[in-house]
Amino acid sequence: MSAPQSTGLNAKAHSIIPYQLLQKISEWSRTTSGQTKLHSESISPHDYSMVSLLAGTTTSPEKNFGEYIPPIEPEVLAAKRASERKAITAIVNSVFSVFGAGFAAWWGADRTGWKDEYKVLFGLAVGTIVAISEGALFLIWSSRAAATPKTKHYTGRHKKALDEPPEMEDETVVLKASVQGEDDTPIRKRRQ
Repeated sequence: MSAPQSTGLNAKAHSIIPYQLLQKISEWSRTTSGQTKLHSESISPHDYSMVSLLAGTTTSPEKNFGEYIPPIEPEVLAAKRASERKAITAIVNSVFSVFGAGFAAWWGADRTGWKDEYKVLFGLAVGTIVAISEGALFLIWSSRAAATPKTKHYTGRHKKALDEPPEMEDETVVLKASVQGEDDTPIRKRRQ
């Protein structure tokens, strides 16, 4: 009889190890059961950290790096928050305008002596007209807010090297100096 063979030993070796597998191994090595098992075999659990497991590997052989999205600057974040506050204020203002105009129309119709059903219909009609106009104004406002430039996204191939000096144009500025009693003479000075 032959000894049973393990399928893991006969399996074809892969040159690509999935990241999820490495992550699970690294997480296991940080558990108490994993640490005790590794210590019993005289193996350091630090040898199975993600840094150690990925050392010397190529993580993206296709060179398909993801798009670089720079972090949002505090000024841009503050501007977004201010824009959100303005949008909420505009919506609350619109709601109050719709109900206020509808109530004012109903109250005005009540003072004229109309029947109750006409007062309600008139108030609803005025409220609907104001709601449509407020909705149109909000759409115009939000489309203008959306037309402002967004943050730029850079890919690794298009970034300039940080060590390069900024490009300088060779421009000269003609200045005229007037001295007492002398004619105006042009003086050339290089722009810096």
